[in-house]
Amino acid sequence: MIDRPARDLDETSSPTSWPGQEAPQGDLAGARPGQPGPRLPDVTAPDAGVTAHSATRRHAAARRPSGAGSLLRETVIILVSAIVLSLLVKTFLVQAFFIPSQSMHDTLIEHDRILVSKLTPGPFDLRRGDIVVFKDPGGWLPADVTPEPGPLQGAVNSALTFIGLYPADANEHLVKRLIGLPGDRVACAGAGEPVTVNGEPLDEPYLAAGVQPSDIAFDVTVPDDSVWVMGDNRSHSSDSRYNQGKPGGGSVPVDNVVGMAFVTVWPVERMGPLRNPTSTFTDVPAQP
Repeated sequence: MIDRPARDLDETSSPTSWPGQEAPQGDLAGARPGQPGPRLPDVTAPDAGVTAHSATRRHAAARRPSGAGSLLRETVIILVSAIVLSLLVKTFLVQAFFIPSQSMHDTLIEHDRILVSKLTPGPFDLRRGDIVVFKDPGGWLPADVTPEPGPLQGAVNSALTFIGLYPADANEHLVKRLIGLPGDRVACAGAGEPVTVNGEPLDEPYLAAGVQPSDIAFDVTVPDDSVWVMGDNRSHSSDSRYNQGKPGGGSVPVDNVVGMAFVTVWPVERMGPLRNPTSTFTDVPAQP
């Protein structure tokens, strides 16, 4: 065995290289004058792990949609979701309508926009005094209530009405106040006399100013599964009284009732709830 000389205590560098030996690679402190310098690390050789990671990131970036494509996709998703939600709301909860005539003055006037709850009838029962929207039972509306729009405008209106973004017009629907429920006897002796329900005279604060409860006499018993409706502007309302010769004898099948109007949403100055005048019908007895 050959003993190597002990390290100089003052030397803090790496051990001295023996003749014929090179200083350990990368050990800069161990270099001596006249001896080969240390070999620098090879910085051109890429690390395999880093290279693979960089390639993965490049592939992921290539697969990522562009900004315009991503925006378009998100816009389509939002629009489709809004349409589906609107359809669900219109079908099961709320639908918009507008008022085309003066038959409900002064509660509702021309061009008012109202929201109708489709939970009544349904989970909630109809009540006397409710303002209801119903489909024409047959012959109540004239054939040409409003002028027909052009083909393009008609298609747009139909599409928006279908998804609930545009108020349904009055070509097929009417709005009146519910006065008699199935089995009720509704009557009036004529001009100057009150309307009675099951013999109880009504005090009707919702009537238009200056109009009579009824200009004509009538006395009917509301058929099963039907309701008796009248406008608040009795002198200008083609309601149950004037349609007794039509299908149903002037009464409206409950199945034709779309829902109960509960709020006016337009114009802004007329926004507000449509409340049921419960006190008007508090003393009405049960059906005879």
